[in-house]
Amino acid sequence: MALHITSENFRELTQSGKPLVIDFWATWCGPCKRVAPIIEELATEYTDRVNIGKCDVEEDEELAMQFQVSSIPTIVFIKADGTLANRVVGAQSKATLQQQIEALL
Repeated sequence: MALHITSENFRELTQSGKPLVIDFWATWCGPCKRVAPIIEELATEYTDRVNIGKCDVEEDEELAMQFQVSSIPTIVFIKADGTLANRVVGAQSKATLQQQIEALL
């Protein structure tokens, strides 16, 4: 199951020693709804190796601003050391997201 990522737990997650994937989304966003089941699948598949979760941009504007999210869905890929590795904007296929995750490992 995908994690609920907020400004409050972000630091803890980046210090976990695992890469982190954050899906920035909103309830009203159609493309976000299409990506949601893929994020859930990936969170289950990579549960032991990567922290994968979602951040609602309307609930946590601070984290969205930190990553300069201006369009959603935006998915950011953060290395285990806490540095930003990549970002993709817009609905993506599972294969595309898997490639990005594998690059973190």
